[in-house]
Amino acid sequence: MDAALVEIQGEGDDVRVVPVAFRTVPYARRLRDRILAAAVDGRVSEICHLNAVLGEWFAKAALALIDTAGYDASDIDLIGSHGHTIHHLPRPTREAGIPAVRSTLQIGEPSVIAERTGITTVADFRPRDIAAGGQGAPLASYAHYVLFRDPKRSRLVVNLGGIGNVTYLPAGNGLDAVQAFDTGPGNMVLDGLAHHFSGGRQSMDRNGRLAATGRVDRRLLRRLLSHPFLRKRPPKSTGREDFGSAFIAKILAASPRRQAKDVLATCSLFTAMTVGTAPRWLSGPVDDVVVGGGGARNATLMADMAAVFEPVPVRRFEDVGWDSKAFEAIAFALLAYQTAHGRPGNVPAATGAKRVAVLGKIIPGRREWTFS
Repeated sequence: MDAALVEIQGEGDDVRVVPVAFRTVPYARRLRDRILAAAVDGRVSEICHLNAVLGEWFAKAALALIDTAGYDASDIDLIGSHGHTIHHLPRPTREAGIPAVRSTLQIGEPSVIAERTGITTVADFRPRDIAAGGQGAPLASYAHYVLFRDPKRSRLVVNLGGIGNVTYLPAGNGLDAVQAFDTGPGNMVLDGLAHHFSGGRQSMDRNGRLAATGRVDRRLLRRLLSHPFLRKRPPKSTGREDFGSAFIAKILAASPRRQAKDVLATCSLFTAMTVGTAPRWLSGPVDDVVVGGGGARNATLMADMAAVFEPVPVRRFEDVGWDSKAFEAIAFALLAYQTAHGRPGNVPAATGAKRVAVLGKIIPGRREWTFS
């Protein structure tokens, strides 16, 4: 769990965000395994229970960060909580007598967070965009625009979380010119393979060290690059339904005699190449690429990204003044701020929504609270 404490002021293009403190709180291994299992084929009772459990964990993470930063909970105006995605179905599902619907489910009960901390909590951001005709993702585009736009350089902002997504910021343009969409797996496939090859002892190939010693299997790479999601036009979003355990099982079945290092090397380049497909959908040039999320700390994946985008420079969020690890938490704090002021937080050009919408659900804390 990543928790960020930030000061936010202003509105529109003049929003000012100042990081104050950041903390990562690791899940207990058993809890992590339960969450991943629930995302694949969880029982209703297990998902119900985990929803409350994660609310408790998120509240503890927030309070620990507040204390570490030297503040009291009464000093904090608002918590923004994305929750943990259990399932994401951005493509319409049709049933007899029922309109085609998209759906998404994040858990981490915000009522628990608000009750334990006493702080007004905004959560469950994605469903409102889906209700407005969008895919509920990507939602970091507004934060990317606020914090990374440049008057002279057209920038491709890449987030390599579990899933990879990009935001294109044409030089000198406003929010209506932004393009954004998911590109495919970020760390999801690499982490799943590392977990498999280590017999469950490792959750990742830290810094891409094992992948760095492997050789790319070009035949397997071509097979992976044939995935239909990569040919789909934006707006588009994806998740474990496309690139989770079933996809990893297919990779393993297709390379039964390959060493772990070679499979990881191949999938590292595959991940970079899925991001490299983004420019085909963009309306202008890319002057530089800025990468954040956990994947930005994987040296092998970053080297693959540099090779895919050459000669366009590839940099990390840190190179332009932001912490890669903290950024997603900062983005959802910013979305919570927008919601608390009754302002929209989605970017319809990114999600495909029919209109802008105020996102999330507000759970009041113990203090009297109204829209500012």
